[in-house]
Amino acid sequence: MKYDFSKLNKIKKYSDFFIKGIFAGIMISIAGMAYLSISNHVIGSFLFSIGLLVICMYGMNLYTGKIGYILINKKDYIYELILTLFGNFVGTFLSAKLILLTRFSSASETASKIVSLKLGDNMLGIFILSMFCGILMYIAVNNYKKLNTDIGKYGCIFLCVMTFILCGFEHCVANMYYFSMASAWSLKSLCCMLIMILGNSIGSILIASYFNKFYKN
Repeated sequence: MKYDFSKLNKIKKYSDFFIKGIFAGIMISIAGMAYLSISNHVIGSFLFSIGLLVICMYGMNLYTGKIGYILINKKDYIYELILTLFGNFVGTFLSAKLILLTRFSSASETASKIVSLKLGDNMLGIFILSMFCGILMYIAVNNYKKLNTDIGKYGCIFLCVMTFILCGFEHCVANMYYFSMASAWSLKSLCCMLIMILGNSIGSILIASYFNKFYKN
């Protein structure tokens, strides 16, 4: 009797999406911790860029870097996105809980101030700020894939990440880490997170649709 390996291969493929999502969440957590540890926001935003840089270099799965490509993929790409997002959450949540067990647990106070500001905003404001972040994230990742020069690839990542942080735009995965560090998960924060995910998604898809229609490289 022949064994059908197709199901096994599918399970492995889906588990890879999830694992790559976890590692991306860990990298965003490290980047977020760097930002929380530095009082200078410009330097902090520069160091935060290491998260996306490593994710792009090593092929990890970050939801905000992948959602824009839903326009050019098959329907089952949605499973990759869902597993990626869930993996991102697991990576950020576990990273935050591990950090809280160390001497750097005081960073939770800084995270709480950031989270309080975010949760104090209205839903429309959160959506708009998330949408602009989604635009920048797609540009950063797409340019990394498309550009041929190292200066262009890496420079765009640093500029886009620094811009979204200094502008106060909302990044759903980074906020997963901040919410977890601040132990701020609640019905309200969950609703805000869903709005952030939606805003990041729409922003990324909007700019991706423009590039797909008007810019061919």
